[in-house]
Amino acid sequence: MKYLITGGGTGGHIYPALAIASEIKSKHPEADILYIGTKTGLEAELVPKAGIKFSTIRVKGMPRRLNKSSFIALRELIYGLGESKKIIKEYKPDVAIGTGGYVSGPVIYMACKYKIPALIHEQNAFPGITNKILSRYVNKIAVTFDEARNYFKYPDNVIKTGNPIRKEILEINKTIAYSKLNIRPDKPFILSFGGSGGQKKLNDCIFDIIKNYKTSDNYQLIHVTGTRMYDEFKLKLKKQNIQLPPDIRVLPYFYDMPDALNIANLIVTSAGAITLSEISAVGVPSILIPKAYTAENHQEFNARAFEKKGASILILEKDLNSEILLNRIQELIDDKEELLNMSINSKKMGNINATSLIVSEIDKLIKKK
Repeated sequence: MKYLITGGGTGGHIYPALAIASEIKSKHPEADILYIGTKTGLEAELVPKAGIKFSTIRVKGMPRRLNKSSFIALRELIYGLGESKKIIKEYKPDVAIGTGGYVSGPVIYMACKYKIPALIHEQNAFPGITNKILSRYVNKIAVTFDEARNYFKYPDNVIKTGNPIRKEILEINKTIAYSKLNIRPDKPFILSFGGSGGQKKLNDCIFDIIKNYKTSDNYQLIHVTGTRMYDEFKLKLKKQNIQLPPDIRVLPYFYDMPDALNIANLIVTSAGAITLSEISAVGVPSILIPKAYTAENHQEFNARAFEKKGASILILEKDLNSEILLNRIQELIDDKEELLNMSINSKKMGNINATSLIVSEIDKLIKKK
């Protein structure tokens, strides 16, 4: 069978697609998989590394306001539709799978036009514009949040599957993780990060906490700034002659995230769909600070879904400062019963079988063909 997969721009679209591709290969070793992305997107780096065939098309995101860039994007979309048509006619896929991002628009649309069974996956509580448009043409829409169902024209085509996550998240030995990361099991451990790219407002708050509250007698903290913001953070520490206490570490990027997620007592982070899927898979409480500048403000919708279920505390960026953040952290650390309840609620929101459910739906579409 031939599987056409597309999705790109950010890790939030690419990693679910790669998880689906991995599950397809695991379930169907003979599967032929082709991934379509753009030359400039993150997928151009990640997909070949995963050992998956990769083709590109020309396409750009459409600006929210009509301007010169709108005409450039329209021209690129026309090119993208033509290139998608050519790839589909040559490859002849049995099914098409889209995980969002503007690159998936022309690919999935052309697949539907040529009567190829198609499934799209929506990671967020508030769907992106591309998936909302494509939902009118595809056979099945897989969602992570119940809230997303209301934004699609044909709700009967929607199935809640959860968000595909990395398998290694579920395979961590906690005893080894404590030792590997040099974390004490008897002292609360807080993991703080603003998604894969970092979050300036969160970085500023963590800096102020380190500056004004130098002691960390009752917690351990690892804060990940994001690679592009790390030098600025370290320079500020140096200029103000601030020495990090032994139990506070600041990193540009964190390769051992699966280990840390499994042993953290509390996560402080933004509200990207992949992050929320991973923290709920292991059942860790969180303070969520959704990025205010994301498309359609989808991170706030994600965060409110977790807050509603009692799994997280929500702080909007406009309300965030170091005093508020530290107070929330201290309140949770001091209230072990509340932390436990949040952990239970977080775990209830997790779905470790999401990838398998999605591939099962894909198999059904192929059988109906």
